Amino acid sequence: MNKLLICLLIMISGSSWAQQEEVEKYNFEDFELIVKVEDQENYFNKMLQENPEDKSKTKEYNLYRVVLATGWLAKGNIEKYNYYMQTNPEISGKNLIYLSYVLEDLVEEPKYQSIVAKISKDIIDDIEKNAKSDEIANLRLQVLLEVNAMANAKLGDIDVALKNIQKSSEIKDGAREMKYFKDSKSNYYNRYAIVLSAAGKDKMALDTLVYAVRHADSNPKLVKTLREVYKKVHGNDKGADKLISDLQKEAYEKEYEEVEKLYIAESTIPFQGVISDPSGNGETFPLFNATKPIHEISLPDLNGNTINFNDHKGKVLVIDFWTTICTPCIAAFAGFERVVSEYKKEPFQLFIIDLFETQRTVKSFITKKGISLDVLRDEPNGAYGINGTPTKIVFDTMGNIRFYSSGYAGSTDREYYKLKAMVEITKTESKI
Repeated sequence: MNKLLICLLIMISGSSWAQQEEVEKYNFEDFELIVKVEDQENYFNKMLQENPEDKSKTKEYNLYRVVLATGWLAKGNIEKYNYYMQTNPEISGKNLIYLSYVLEDLVEEPKYQSIVAKISKDIIDDIEKNAKSDEIANLRLQVLLEVNAMANAKLGDIDVALKNIQKSSEIKDGAREMKYFKDSKSNYYNRYAIVLSAAGKDKMALDTLVYAVRHADSNPKLVKTLREVYKKVHGNDKGADKLISDLQKEAYEKEYEEVEKLYIAESTIPFQGVISDPSGNGETFPLFNATKPIHEISLPDLNGNTINFNDHKGKVLVIDFWTTICTPCIAAFAGFERVVSEYKKEPFQLFIIDLFETQRTVKSFITKKGISLDVLRDEPNGAYGINGTPTKIVFDTMGNIRFYSSGYAGSTDREYYKLKAMVEITKTESKI
């Protein structure tokens, strides 16, 4: 059994209550797949009507309440968030990730910043008070401190903002260097710069943002902040566009040079893609096995229609294997979407291919996340025998493998640069 499947089984077992025999008609697994929080709430209320809450099992019902609280918070409904959190439900590592994602989004909107400051402080206090050893809690503590610092900076409480951004910076073994959560480092640089600027340290903030863009630790939000801080430093935005363009060009060229070294000049079927073993033992790890040409493979889309790769001959083709429980997989999608948009009028196609999961699970996830990429499914993992996600493979116009890679690049911009470089190099070699 490969590592990817083991991870999947562990995640499913985390919802063990949903599998108990006494819960048949209503269960947590079905509840989580419901797309709209309004419909989830209706489901929960019907469940309570037919199966009144057993006070000895409040913890089990609280699983639902945390999801509902998070869903309503994402819609800006603070009253319902407070309602579902009034039983003080324990927040699992998985739900803490989702809750922190919501706070990261809401902190960008001025009308929610006071709420974000309060909720993030409550969660930070709980984590620190209980000295939680949970790895996820500690990883998200770093982000929650950043978010709280940004919210307080925007609200004018500079001392709290400076204190918490510093505490975030001092956490060892945090998420920033892991290349696991989306934009961990670029979001930190952005929030750090926002706090510095609020404290009157605009030049230091600008230097931080310039460094981030130059080294591809950036995303669109950070670039927007750079423009704002540039204007504060220089009194106007004249020259900002050129600075940003030059920095992005420099970052892309560096990534291009690195990607160029990975080009596969000769590839024949069967082909085995290998990487360095993740355990660090110095050996190689088989990432995938291509036993037949890509143009002989067909897979279903989310509507059950068969997609034949043979229909995409003559295009640069990218396939990326993922699962809904693979955080770095989803983190990469924003960069992919930029590439797809850029090449929409060219002979290019990108598919993200879900492994092991049901159509219903994938369809629900895609809808909830608003993912616009073309999605296929390979539930039995039969096409390429993938041993780890995310795994990306790039084919030239004749169906030859020219690049493959594993993992998330660490930022939306770097993911975009890397994939764009792969496409450009493949186009050049294919003389498109």
